[in-house]
Amino acid sequence: MNRQQVQTRSGMVLGNWRRPCHKIENILLAVVLATMVLLPLLEVVIRAIFRSSVLVGSPLLQHLTLVMGMLGAAIAARENRLLSLATAEFTERRALQLLQFFSKTFAVAMCIALAVASAQFVIAERSAGKILSLGIPIWWVQLALPIGFGIISFRLLQHISPVFSVRAAACISAAGIVCAAALVQVPTGYLVTTALVTLGISTLFGAPIFVTLGGAALILFWGEGIPVAAVSVDHYRLVVNPTLPAIPLFTLAGYLLAEGNTPKRIIELFDALFGHIRSGATVVAVLACTMLTAFTGASGVTILALGGLLMPLLLSAKHTDKSALGLITASGLPGVLLPPSLPLILYAIIARVSIEDMFLGGVIPAVVIASLIIGWNTWRKPKQKSARCPLNRKRVIRAIDGAKWELLLPVVAFVALFSGLATPVEAAALTAFYAFFVEVIWHRELKLTTDLPRVMTECGLLVGGIILILGVALSFTNYLVDAQLPNYLVAWVTQTIESRWVFLLALSLFLLFVGCLMDIFSAIVVVVPLMVPIGLAFGIDPIHLGIIFVANLELGFLTPPVGLNLFFASYRFDKSMTEVYRAALPMFFAVGIGVLLVTYLPWLSTTLPALMR
Repeated sequence: MNRQQVQTRSGMVLGNWRRPCHKIENILLAVVLATMVLLPLLEVVIRAIFRSSVLVGSPLLQHLTLVMGMLGAAIAARENRLLSLATAEFTERRALQLLQFFSKTFAVAMCIALAVASAQFVIAERSAGKILSLGIPIWWVQLALPIGFGIISFRLLQHISPVFSVRAAACISAAGIVCAAALVQVPTGYLVTTALVTLGISTLFGAPIFVTLGGAALILFWGEGIPVAAVSVDHYRLVVNPTLPAIPLFTLAGYLLAEGNTPKRIIELFDALFGHIRSGATVVAVLACTMLTAFTGASGVTILALGGLLMPLLLSAKHTDKSALGLITASGLPGVLLPPSLPLILYAIIARVSIEDMFLGGVIPAVVIASLIIGWNTWRKPKQKSARCPLNRKRVIRAIDGAKWELLLPVVAFVALFSGLATPVEAAALTAFYAFFVEVIWHRELKLTTDLPRVMTECGLLVGGIILILGVALSFTNYLVDAQLPNYLVAWVTQTIESRWVFLLALSLFLLFVGCLMDIFSAIVVVVPLMVPIGLAFGIDPIHLGIIFVANLELGFLTPPVGLNLFFASYRFDKSMTEVYRAALPMFFAVGIGVLLVTYLPWLSTTLPALMR
C-alpha cells in the first residue's frame, strides 16, 4: 500500500469517527434551542395560572444562552463559517501563503489565550461556590467558555492546512506565542504595538472577527498588567444578559419561516394584491424582502431565500437583469428597522433603552426607505405594457387564505410584547413556537426528525458566531471606556464641531464606513458605547440615535466595493462583482436619501414611541 493510499484510508477512518461526533453536536444544539423556547413559555403559563413565576427559569435560560452560543460557535468553526473581515484569497504566491500561515497561526494563538483566560475565570468562580439553580454549581455551566474556545482553537488549526506537518508547526508556534506572552512580566509599549499590528495583519488574511476583537482586548489588558480573565468576565456578563435570549429565539422563528414555503406564499399574496399595477412586481419584491428580513434580522439571508423566486417575477414584469438584480440586493434593507429586528434588540441592550421604543421608532423610517425604493424603481421602469394579470378577487382570497397563518405571526409577536402579557424574551419564545407550529405541525413542510434539527443547527450556528463576537467585543469596548475614550471623544467633537447637523453628517459617514467593514452586531457593541455620550451632548434622542445607527450600518452592506449584500447577490445569481456594483449603485443612492431623511428628521423615529407612552 503506497503513501497516498495510506493517507486516503486514514482520512476515511478519521471522517467516519468525526461524523457521529458532529451529529451529536447538532442534536445537542437543537435540544438547547428547544429548551430555550420552552422555558419562557412555561413561565408564561405558570404565571397565568398560579399568579407566580418559575424562579429558576430566568437564570437557567440566561446560562443556556451561554451554552448555545459556545456550541453554535464551535459548529461554525467546524464548518469554517465564522464571520471574518477577509477581502481577498491568496493562493499562488509563496510569500503571501507564508504570511497567511503566520497570520492564521497568530489567530489560533489568540484563541488559545482566550481559552486560558476563560479557564482562569472558571477557576475563580469555582472557589466562590455559587449555585445556579436546582443544586447545579454555576461553574459547571461556565465551563462552556474554556471548552468552547479550546474546540474552536483546534478547528481553526485544522483549517490552516490539510497537511499534518503544517498543522503541527502551526500548533507549536501558537503555543509558543502564548507561553512567551505569559512569561513577560512587564510588557513594553513596543511589544504591545507589535502584537496589535500582527493582529491587524492576521485580520486582513482571514482571522475571524471574534479573534480580532477578543485578541485586541487581550493584548491591551496584557499591556496594562490587567489579568486576562477580565476578558472572560465581560464575555460572561454580556451573554447572560436577561434580554439577550430574544436574539436566538427571534432568529429561530425567521429561519423556520425561510426554510418552509412561507416565502412562496408571501410572494403569491403580494403578487395577487399588487401585481396588476405597473409597479406591482417592485412592490411585491420590496414587501416580501422587508417582511422576511424583519424576522431573520439579515438582509443577506433574504437575498439567498427569495432571490430565486423574485428574479423571474421581476423579469416577467419587464425589469431588466440589471434593475432586477439591484432591486433584490436592496429590498431587504428596510426590514432591519422593523420589529422584531435583531439589531434593534441589540442596540436597546447596549444603549440601555426600551426594546419596545426601538421597535416603534423604526416603523416610520422603514416605511420611508421602502417607499423610496419603490418610487425610484417605478420612475426608472420603462413605460411599456407588461404581461401582468388584472386584479383577481378570487386569487386574492385564495392567497390570503394560503398565507393567513404567516400574516398572524406579527400579530402574535406584537400583542404579546406590547400588551404587557409577556417580556421581550417570552414574546420571542412565543413567536418561535408559533413559527414551529405553522411550518412543522400545520403545513407539515418541515419534518420533525430531519428538517427541524437541521434548521435549528443552522440557526444556532449563525447566532453562536454572533454571540461569540458580542462577548469579546464588550471586553474591547470596556477597555476603551475605562481608558475614558468616550470622554475624550465628547470633548474633542464638541470643540471641533459646533453644529448638530454637521455632527449628524459626520456620524453618518463614519457609520457607513464601519458598516462596509464590520458586521452590524459587532459594530453596535463596539461603537454605540462610544457614540451615545456624544449624541447626548448634541441633544440627540437615544431612540433617534439608534435608528440612525442601524440605518447607516445597513446601508454600508450596500456600499461598493465590500458591502456584504453585494457579495451575497454575486454568489446567489452567479454575477461578477462589477455587474453587482453597477446594478446596486442606483439603489444605494435611493436608500441613501432615505437614510439622510431619517437622520435629519428626528420626528420620523420619535413620534410613535411618544404616542405609545
